[in-house]
Amino acid sequence: MILFEASESSRHKLFAGLFENVPLPGHAAGVPSISLFRRAGIFRHLACIALHGVLGALILVAAPAPQPRDATELYIATNIWSIHLTFSPDQWAAIEPVDNGNGMFGGPRGQRGPGGGNRFGLSVLVAPGFLTGGDQDGDGKLSRAEFTALGEKWFTAWDTNKTGRLSVEQLRSGLNAALTPPGGGGPFGGRALQGAEGKRNGVASMAGIEFNYVHADLDFNGQQFKDVAVRYKGNGTFMEARRSLKRSLKVELDKYVKGRSVGGVTTLNLHNNITDVTEMNEPMAHRLFRDARVPAPRTAYSRVYVTVPGKFNHQYFGLYSLVEDIGKGFAEANFGSREGAIFKPVTPSLFSDLGNDWARYKQTYDPKGQVSTNDTQRVIECAKFVSHSTDAEFAARLGDFIDLQEFARYLAIVTYVADIDGIMGPGQNFYLHLDAKTRRFSFIAWDQDHSWGQFPGRGSQEQRENLSILHAWQGNNPFLERVMKVEGFRKQYLAVVAEFSRTLFQPARFDLQVDSLAAVIRPAIIEESPDKAARFDQAVAGNVVERGDSFGGRGGFGGATKPIKPFVRIRSQSISDQLAGKAPGMRFDEGGPGRGGRRGGPGDFLGQIFLGALDADHDGSVSHDEFTRGFTKWFGAWSPDGLMTDEQLRAGIDRDLVPRFDGSPPGRGPE
Repeated sequence: MILFEASESSRHKLFAGLFENVPLPGHAAGVPSISLFRRAGIFRHLACIALHGVLGALILVAAPAPQPRDATELYIATNIWSIHLTFSPDQWAAIEPVDNGNGMFGGPRGQRGPGGGNRFGLSVLVAPGFLTGGDQDGDGKLSRAEFTALGEKWFTAWDTNKTGRLSVEQLRSGLNAALTPPGGGGPFGGRALQGAEGKRNGVASMAGIEFNYVHADLDFNGQQFKDVAVRYKGNGTFMEARRSLKRSLKVELDKYVKGRSVGGVTTLNLHNNITDVTEMNEPMAHRLFRDARVPAPRTAYSRVYVTVPGKFNHQYFGLYSLVEDIGKGFAEANFGSREGAIFKPVTPSLFSDLGNDWARYKQTYDPKGQVSTNDTQRVIECAKFVSHSTDAEFAARLGDFIDLQEFARYLAIVTYVADIDGIMGPGQNFYLHLDAKTRRFSFIAWDQDHSWGQFPGRGSQEQRENLSILHAWQGNNPFLERVMKVEGFRKQYLAVVAEFSRTLFQPARFDLQVDSLAAVIRPAIIEESPDKAARFDQAVAGNVVERGDSFGGRGGFGGATKPIKPFVRIRSQSISDQLAGKAPGMRFDEGGPGRGGRRGGPGDFLGQIFLGALDADHDGSVSHDEFTRGFTKWFGAWSPDGLMTDEQLRAGIDRDLVPRFDGSPPGRGPE
């Protein structure tokens, strides 16, 4: 009964301790320690209680305080806040992004919302591969002969075992090779995930989509805020959520009215967790980074409700993660100072020499807030050092530019959770902090929805589970390749991996975190839908569950992946075996012993679509005749006048080869 008699603040801290690690007496602040469960010697007993729901009943007693007094109380992982946003009808209409002409939604240029076709204009990524691969005379167009020859060339190149048929895996690999720019590094190439100059980066932005701030009123757990700024956020998660109400949101409390905050926090990032059945990937991954003393955002949860007169009346949009913003306040809490600079790079070739003019680096490194000339010059100086120093110079002076202890811990966690949507893949989803005094760069974790090996199409499930601890990246990554060749750093990194293997990478530890969070958030997920709750229960139990709203439909970016519990068992054992020399680990470019690896890219989701469009006899493969006949029919449908322009090519791709967000499949190709 003491539990119920404790003060509300004390109950928050106690229940947070069930999920968060609390330092043992004598531990330095921030040093990983065992949880309250294990310290009390009842680790397994309480885990069983959690599984039977009793722990959930206890945790639910500790509802969050009416208002957090500071960020620490706001970002308690087991808190579920109530957020109610009220929009006028015109502001709700205005929040929809404008299609700037890349066919993102299948509507005409400048049209808001889903347009007529409600399709994802992936042709902005795919069409250049068709055009450059087939345009033999360099006129910027494709003749019938050129398009037919392209189909013949691709089939011959992709039919590696010379059977005269292409499997879906061969289609994926062939499309990745054909549609990814040469030397691009990671998936989609070096600049493909960058928006226009001065705009946001990411696949949505580079496809021409920009988010607009609109005016709304906010009720945060009973506290009223008039006239806050709200916009959509995200890239892949935004695209996946186009046919649902549950889209990620950014709320700025002080954009229109200065001086307002919730517990000192002015920006609320609401992440929809649409890629994750359990809605735990980000909270648990960020917690793991923090346990490893790597800067990462704190999280809580929020039920989000929306009112729009005449349209929604306190409509429940769903459970969201409330994720700490990366800004000056974050820097002060994690680095001890608001000084320094923060960048959010998007490049698979980090610190490559782009010349002497900062203008050539600015979009790639996307500085957050004001940065000084000294800060931008330090980026350029580091780029020149990484690109041009001798091996001896690089090994001797790397620590002058990079906080190597922190970087070793960061890489160890990224590698463990097999995050292939970040620095190991297209080079996005992390921040850099430049310390004002040491002038060294540190890495900040961000956007972990595809962590825990949950990115179908980026290698196989087996590859992600057994990913090499010494070569975890896809494609060419000059920075990581060079760093990992430095013997001193490699030893330091392996020592960190070994330490974490003994402490943090314990499956039972993650099991308890899953069960503890599940007990807290399950009621909010039930409120979303019974079907989602059923899949949630299966995933929490450790069963493989296919998401019902995956990108490109089932078999696309979403698909079925192992949830956290079974993944960490295999992953932890794989890392232990690699450290002991019992197994080499698997690389994406090699696929491990006896396996062919492949690069990530648009083929990961287009392979299945090509199969559906070209497999006329539905036998699960594409013959040479089916492939060439399909290309002939596509040309006739996409280019009635006999000479295919870039615009016609993109329109045809968007019509017949791109998934629709209304749930229906893409076109099967012309009959």
